[in-house]
Amino acid sequence: MLKKYGGKLCTSLALLAVALPAAHAQIKIGYIDPLSGAFANVGEQGMRGYQMLIEDVNARGGVLGQKLELVPLDSKANPQEALNALKQLTDQGVRYVLQGNSSAVAGALSDGVAKHNQRNPEHSILYLNYAAVDPALTNDRCNFWHFRFDADADMKMQALTNYMATQKKIKKVYLINQDYAFGQAVSKAAKEMLAKKRPDIQIVGDDLHPLGKVKDFAPYVAKIKASGADTVITGNWGADLALLIKAGKDAGLNVEYYTYYAGIAGGPTAIGEAGAGHVRQVSHWHSNVGDSKSDALVQQYRKRYPDAKDDFVWLAAYNAIEMLVKAMESSKSTDPLKVAYALEGMKFPAFTGEVTMRADNHQLLQPMYISTFTKAGTPGVKFDMERTGFGFRSEGRIDAKDTAMATTCKMQRPPKP
Repeated sequence: MLKKYGGKLCTSLALLAVALPAAHAQIKIGYIDPLSGAFANVGEQGMRGYQMLIEDVNARGGVLGQKLELVPLDSKANPQEALNALKQLTDQGVRYVLQGNSSAVAGALSDGVAKHNQRNPEHSILYLNYAAVDPALTNDRCNFWHFRFDADADMKMQALTNYMATQKKIKKVYLINQDYAFGQAVSKAAKEMLAKKRPDIQIVGDDLHPLGKVKDFAPYVAKIKASGADTVITGNWGADLALLIKAGKDAGLNVEYYTYYAGIAGGPTAIGEAGAGHVRQVSHWHSNVGDSKSDALVQQYRKRYPDAKDDFVWLAAYNAIEMLVKAMESSKSTDPLKVAYALEGMKFPAFTGEVTMRADNHQLLQPMYISTFTKAGTPGVKFDMERTGFGFRSEGRIDAKDTAMATTCKMQRPPKP
């Protein structure tokens, strides 16, 4: 009898092994961001956040019987280094990639992923962008395999200038930004939008400086003082923002800062008490908005990484992981093609309200906030940042539906499975 049924038994077991994931199977997710150099603190902050979020998914059983595993690689904020890292991931069979810091890197990765997928359709990769906000990535350079979970630079500037238009004290604005795609987009959008909303405002300076190369911003601050500016708009992030604000404090620069990234690694510490009430940011989230789940995530990060002395800042990272899990579960697959189609048009209940992934250009629509750096313990400031005793207080909220902007994206889609 054993001989008679042995062949059928072996065949059945083989089919079962294919149908069910191995007990220790893992879905590897690459993380390509700066882990050395001027922006290492920003990349490390993002990596810690993603590691915590993945641990949460695994603690509740993983996805489709499989655990997630984060595979971090150093981009050094350099496009070629990022492409080298992408090659390492594809060689390992990794099919999901996270990245956020530097739109120059994002552009290279988006192109690199598209080319890889065209050559290797059976081993496609999906790229989840949580912070690189050059508008071109979801416009002329849009790509089916790229999804962005942060608002783009134009969406943020739209919100920021809407708020600035109501501030009648603003008369002279100085623009200072990093000289690459993102910084150039910030400068361009600020000039165009302020001209329409507040034509009385003078743009008294417009500097673009090398990314991550300036060690002393004193010469730039001297130009800002000499211009008579009362307000500075900057998309600078990481060390380029921290050093700019430090130089301003050292020189006694008396301006209001309107920023994109005052809340990420190093920003709050650089701002300190001297900047309280004078530094604003536009963001899709901060630690003093959201529901009890939002509060729990802030506290969880501090408990998980007590020695880091920083904070969880990327709700986009949470949305990216949770929407990825939802897409895998709804498609009953870990195949990037099926998952990508499941992500298109997806609605998700985030901490700040429902968010929607646009199907036409793969840009997430979500609420945005204008907030001011303020002393913790005052109304609206439950959590401080980086143990400074100061955190962000919301001054305004823009509903998700009101953040949508026209797109020039002409999406080229592979056949739907």
